Amino acid sequence: MSLYKWEDIPEEQVTDKLSRKLISGKNVMLAQVFLKKGCSVAPHKHESEQMTYILKGLMELTLPDRKVKLAEGEVLLIPPNLEHSAVALEDTVDLDVFSPIRKDWLTGQDHYLRRK
Repeated sequence: MSLYKWEDIPEEQVTDKLSRKLISGKNVMLAQVFLKKGCSVAPHKHESEQMTYILKGLMELTLPDRKVKLAEGEVLLIPPNLEHSAVALEDTVDLDVFSPIRKDWLTGQDHYLRRK
């Protein structure tokens, strides 16, 4: 068992508009993601099932068949291997849960996020 405090987790500045804090176990990862208004996340997919919970702000996600706006208090479940992208319509804080863990996020191989 491990106990964490978000205030003790270092914040990684991924781009000038996106930063995050990560907590990872063997099979599940929790990420606090901070997106400035206008931040866009390029289309991507991964083997992980993902839950995105908006703590503050507003995001629009583009899925293969539709666009979804997510506001504070809303959760979107994204199945494994479903291509998706996002844009922050306001300054946004979201909590992402991934299973299995995103090894690309732990190793810096998440190039789709780091594009300018």
